[in-house]
Amino acid sequence: MKILFFMTLCATAQMFAQHTVPFASKNNSLELHIRNSSAVEAEKTTIELASPPSWLHFTTTTQTIGTLKAQQSSAILFPFSVDKTAPVNLPLNLTFSVHSATGEKWTKQVSFQVSPPDHFELYQNYPNPFNPSTTISYLLPQDTRVILKIYNSIGQEVKTLVNDDRSAGYHQEVWNASNVASGMYIYQITINNQQGKKEFYRRKMLVVK
Repeated sequence: MKILFFMTLCATAQMFAQHTVPFASKNNSLELHIRNSSAVEAEKTTIELASPPSWLHFTTTTQTIGTLKAQQSSAILFPFSVDKTAPVNLPLNLTFSVHSATGEKWTKQVSFQVSPPDHFELYQNYPNPFNPSTTISYLLPQDTRVILKIYNSIGQEVKTLVNDDRSAGYHQEVWNASNVASGMYIYQITINNQQGKKEFYRRKMLVVK
């Protein structure tokens, strides 16, 4: 997707816009339109993004326009992707600074939020096989109660990792198996679906000591 965002070299006020970006998406681009409203040509105008979060991956955070003629605009693209660890439904403000060769500086903001995933997914634990700890990850399309339990190969409950509310988005839980024997174990997650009905998902994992 593409976000359109306009900035003007002669502006002094901040511009604020709200956009929604798909969860764990690639091939996004933030398009900045820089306009030189003065009567003289602008040389070497630099646009820089300040401190993006670690889950937001920009191809570049700094770009430069060599020459911008008077009363003309130039479009600058900042391609980016969104990591699955991004918080969802939470507004994020990105701050861009525009520097002219003559020492002038303007600051602009664009605001967006990441939409929640459109499906549930329970990932294979990692590492697997493991000793003594492993991480269990899952996606939630909505806020829900999560129950995550560990069972041994004959169906006996070994551990309740989670029995709590979790927000929509990506989550990780760590199981330390130092107090159990080697062998095959099953982890089962219980959630409420969008219709309010309980759903169960299971995967196998292997403890090797």
